[in-house]
Amino acid sequence: MLNNKQIKQFQAQGYLVLENAIAAPDVAAVKQAALAIVDDFDIDQHRTVFKTTDRNVSRDDYFFDSAEAVHCFLEEGALDAAGELIRPKELAINKIGHAMHDLVPEFTAFCRLPLIGQILRDIGYSEPQLWQTMYIFKQPGIGGEVSWHQDASYLITDPPCVTGIWVAVEDAHQGNGCLWVQPGQHRSALREIYHVDWQQRKGRLTTLDDTPWQTDAKAVPVEVPAGSMVLFHDHMPHYSSQNYSDTSRHAFTMHVADKHAEWSQQNWLQRNQLGRFRL
Repeated sequence: MLNNKQIKQFQAQGYLVLENAIAAPDVAAVKQAALAIVDDFDIDQHRTVFKTTDRNVSRDDYFFDSAEAVHCFLEEGALDAAGELIRPKELAINKIGHAMHDLVPEFTAFCRLPLIGQILRDIGYSEPQLWQTMYIFKQPGIGGEVSWHQDASYLITDPPCVTGIWVAVEDAHQGNGCLWVQPGQHRSALREIYHVDWQQRKGRLTTLDDTPWQTDAKAVPVEVPAGSMVLFHDHMPHYSSQNYSDTSRHAFTMHVADKHAEWSQQNWLQRNQLGRFRL
């Protein structure tokens, strides 16, 4: 699937954009499946808000348990001071995570697309193993900022080998909160690490290196049409701003590691009951 130029670009830059890589019917299938999950979600049972601006320390059991479930998380701006919903439920969800690939047939089928496994093998995986999936809504007006981070801070392997696969379900541009990356900075140090003490079921984000994140002036926006795929290295700094526009920016993400790498027992995401999903 990937040619030598694309493989070298991924290795040199730490990310690769493949525009219009996924057929429209496949994209539509995961979007409809996500909307169906939201439709069935009982907001009175779970009102967990997901945000990264709190430095990712306020994670609860509902979040940890999502490693082997399909859980919806709310946008902070969707609730009033009393915790009551101030907009329709379908416009209040931040994301769904993190085991749709195991538990929702439409997502299972999408992740099994031969293209995905082939691309991963092209960039060096011998036995790619899918650990988590997320459907991100980036709701109009309130779609929350995802602050600068590196995936290897939260998905720890030895050796480091996680690749993020980000699929644009809707057009992504600067106006609705597209991804931003720092080309070549996947070679920089890991700034932070998030470990979980499972006896207390509490996580802690620790600074490893005080190298500052680059400013927006030095970062590159990843503006892509729906159906495009973005691959990024687990040390690649990336972020997305809040969506202030009147249009959403849906995306589906997968995070893959090689079967032969050691998965940290201090990772927040642990797969104990479900099978190992290989691509």
